[in-house]
Amino acid sequence: MRIALVGPVHPWRGGIAQYLGLLGESLMPRAEVRGVTFTRQYPGFLFPGESQRDPKAEPPRFPVSARLDSIAPWSWRATARALEAFAPGLVLLKWWLPFFGPAFASAVGPLRDRGTKVVLVCDNLVPHERRPFDGPFTGWMLRNSDGYLVMSESVERDLDRLKPGAPHRRVLHPLYAQFDRGRFTRASARERLGLDGEVAVFFGYVRHYKGLDVLLDAWPRVRAERPATLVVAGEFYEDAAPYRAQVERVNAAAGTAAGAAAGPPGDAVRLLDRYLPDDEVEALFKAADVVVLPYRSATQSGVTHVAYALGVPVITTDVGGLSETVRPDVTGLVVPRADPAALAQAIVRFFRDRMGPRLREGVAALQAEHSWSVLADRVIELGDELHPTRGWR
Repeated sequence: MRIALVGPVHPWRGGIAQYLGLLGESLMPRAEVRGVTFTRQYPGFLFPGESQRDPKAEPPRFPVSARLDSIAPWSWRATARALEAFAPGLVLLKWWLPFFGPAFASAVGPLRDRGTKVVLVCDNLVPHERRPFDGPFTGWMLRNSDGYLVMSESVERDLDRLKPGAPHRRVLHPLYAQFDRGRFTRASARERLGLDGEVAVFFGYVRHYKGLDVLLDAWPRVRAERPATLVVAGEFYEDAAPYRAQVERVNAAAGTAAGAAAGPPGDAVRLLDRYLPDDEVEALFKAADVVVLPYRSATQSGVTHVAYALGVPVITTDVGGLSETVRPDVTGLVVPRADPAALAQAIVRFFRDRMGPRLREGVAALQAEHSWSVLADRVIELGDELHPTRGWR
């Protein structure tokens, strides 16, 4: 069997590239796997971060060629020709943003006429931040794909609405266990980061829908009762000034707060406003007591699966598929969206009732269910259902 993956793969950075690399490696015992990735992923004006690449990350163990330019139509045809030379039974694409619809559909559409089946691994089908072209571009891609892997009930509902009866599998998002290389213990991670006491983490790039402002609104309430530190780690993908001002207000308030709970003002909120390479991600999560996802909207989040892979409980809002991945009082806590008081109450409860050790046991019990091998099995099952007429068994 031959399977091709199309999308960001090493040296492109971030969870999507890591997902495709790990998925491809999990398929290698079952099929010949090749990847086609971008020469340019986002044009510069659409990418607010410092760099789109992470050359320090380890490359996958299957061949990858860079051919696809998201805004250059001639590269879409070249990608189609390169894929046709491989003649795969399945092409797997990670689908997260309608912007890529024209490039992806043009690159894989011609193969479907020759017997290849196209499968979308859907992070979401309705984007968090809407743009005028979202509907047409998503429809274009849906017309040029055959099967779907979804990882939450909310995305499954969207698929049923947009393409009723489409062949699909609902799968659990595997854990990003590649971060845990045994480089740190809890003690050495905290020493490296200069952390002590109760530590909560917000991780990932910052956009409005992720609700960092809600968490910062909640933090003075937390500090009124607990000497906890919030570490915000990740790049800002929008204007950072309002968040920085909010952090300054929280730290200033912590400096004037009365009572023993508040602790030193510098320990209220700390900013690591940059992309973290894998070793720093490992240190951050091993130093954390809990990870907080205060999202306003979501389908799912890879952050949960980084946390679980490193044994850390999660406090999240009840939006999209996030609450599906957190089992209340077993692997974490779930609170209403956009409610700073409820979020603060949950964080205080977590520390006050010393829930960390018990919830870590729940996370450990969950880890076996979120397997890359199981995901690879579901891919093969879906391929058998779609019945490619070449490059298959």
